[in-house]
Amino acid sequence: MNSEQTKTNWAQFIPLVTVFFFWGFVAASNDILIPVFKKAFDLTQGQSQLVSLAFYIAYTVGSLIYMLISLAIGKDLVNKIGYKNGLALGLTISALGTLLFYPAANLHSFPLMLSGLFTVALGFSLQQTVANPLAIALGSISTGSQRLTLAGGINNFGTTIGPLIVSFAIFGSAASGNTEMSIESVKIPYLILGVAFLLVAILLKMSSLPEYPQTIVESVDEDKNSRSSALQYPQLILGMIAIFIYVGVEVSTASNLPAYMEKSLGFLTKDIAPYVSLYWASLMIGRWTGAVQAFTDKMDLQKILRFVAPYLAFGIFLVVNAIAKHDLTPFYVYALIILVLIAADIASKGNPARMLLLFSALGIVSLLVGMATSGMVSVYAFISVGLFCSTLWPCIFTLAVSGLGKHTSQGSSFLIMMIMGGGIISWIQGTIADSIGIQNSYIVGVFCFAYLAFYGWKVSSILRSQGIDFDKKISGGH
Repeated sequence: MNSEQTKTNWAQFIPLVTVFFFWGFVAASNDILIPVFKKAFDLTQGQSQLVSLAFYIAYTVGSLIYMLISLAIGKDLVNKIGYKNGLALGLTISALGTLLFYPAANLHSFPLMLSGLFTVALGFSLQQTVANPLAIALGSISTGSQRLTLAGGINNFGTTIGPLIVSFAIFGSAASGNTEMSIESVKIPYLILGVAFLLVAILLKMSSLPEYPQTIVESVDEDKNSRSSALQYPQLILGMIAIFIYVGVEVSTASNLPAYMEKSLGFLTKDIAPYVSLYWASLMIGRWTGAVQAFTDKMDLQKILRFVAPYLAFGIFLVVNAIAKHDLTPFYVYALIILVLIAADIASKGNPARMLLLFSALGIVSLLVGMATSGMVSVYAFISVGLFCSTLWPCIFTLAVSGLGKHTSQGSSFLIMMIMGGGIISWIQGTIADSIGIQNSYIVGVFCFAYLAFYGWKVSSILRSQGIDFDKKISGGH
């Protein structure tokens, strides 16, 4: 690989991460819409999770449309229209979805609201298919996973402020004491979002992002890489299941949290936003920690940044909530839980398979503690799942597309299809919660993490058999 490819291309990377921000902003805002719609439309917990289902199933539908178009034109769609055009097209589709919120609010229509969310996510599906492999490609493959982690950290800046802004738009400031909500009030934030989507589409079209990134076109080893489809790679097949399950546990842990806090702990809907925000901020905290290697090769500086980055991200959460006039006292204790994350990150040594195994084990521990305790201890245990989910997406994605060469874009589309797990597993947990109680329903997440730990263990040997060893790559990269 040529020498200029070894450093991260920041001029191209920075415009790219704006789309990661939007995915996070909208996805986390759904957690505020769920309890709002539940009251406004008088839904059960299972029915309220249709918000997650409509949003995440769109990723699958989008990927299927993508594949059918690719088949019809006899060439991979993104390889034909280019990566930059793919992003602009995806943003335009999402902007059209935000327009549906206007008639949906006026007509007080739950199905039309779901249609709006579905269309926004349909655009996200194409954006994700393009942007994830592109983030890996804008520099050395050995730091590709860290670059994707960094992009994820920007995504989680969106997830941290999304619930607070949407909650403010619906309820007003926390200090106002307003507990009433109006479906009408969701119109304006989503129309503003639509305008932002279009502005970013224009920005990306004018940016220096490559239409056809060099590292994706190159294959690892042509002899071993001569398979005719991405589906002939076992790392991708097992990775598709892993993405389905990972997005499932990440989303369902958060989307069932408001109902748990209302029913078991007597919280008001309007007071839950900072806790949902902390869950998504936990993903930002973890991703900023995991992205340290994308910034510098110097080991001494990495050691310092490993402690600075997570607390900087935690500081952003505190500042945003202080501006929103929320009481910060309950959150300071969380600083101690972050130390567990830092220790696990150091122990993983930047190897995505080892990180997946270690963080999944910690996810299991967090859920079991949340199920076995009560009060705020259980809330923080469930919220800390966000810390241990934080680096799993880039780990799984990097491992699953490793060695795919010219099939990378196709493989990426298959992985994006599996984001539907966020809706299906949330709905399964919501439905189980209706019969065994919300706290016990978190057993669903325990099974999810068990599979992810298995994938982390299994994929190393699959990749080694294809001549790919991340320990060698990483040690060679510094």
